[in-house]
Amino acid sequence: MEQRFTMVTLAVDDVAATRRFFENGLGWRGTETPTGDIAFYQAGGSVLAVYDRRALERDLDRPVPPDATGAVTLAWNGRSRDEVDAAYAKAIAAGAEAVKIPEEVFWGGYSGYVIIPGGHLLEIAYNPFWPLAEDGTVTLPK
Repeated sequence: MEQRFTMVTLAVDDVAATRRFFENGLGWRGTETPTGDIAFYQAGGSVLAVYDRRALERDLDRPVPPDATGAVTLAWNGRSRDEVDAAYAKAIAAGAEAVKIPEEVFWGGYSGYVIIPGGHLLEIAYNPFWPLAEDGTVTLPK
């Protein structure tokens, strides 16, 4: 099996609200299924999906606990501290809930956290040890 993820799926209670956050607030472009219970976003070489919690439960044939959002974080990395500050402000303006304002962190970078609509944590960070390619992809140093 190749070492990669193709898609990350988030269970949300309101797909429309989460879509408004990504599309109207952050300017991302998404697609959805005809049923409207899932939306997909191209995220570099992978896909982010936001999936209606009840539809995901039907798909899994098991419940998804309502508090199963805080143990995993997504991350968006910028190319500078200024880019992080701008992205953080944009996320807050788009309806994210502030958790931690961006600041210098112990590992040598700069990061903050928000909760996006749907309750999931998003880290907005600058990591000087992981330069980003022109297309936004990151490759771990060897």
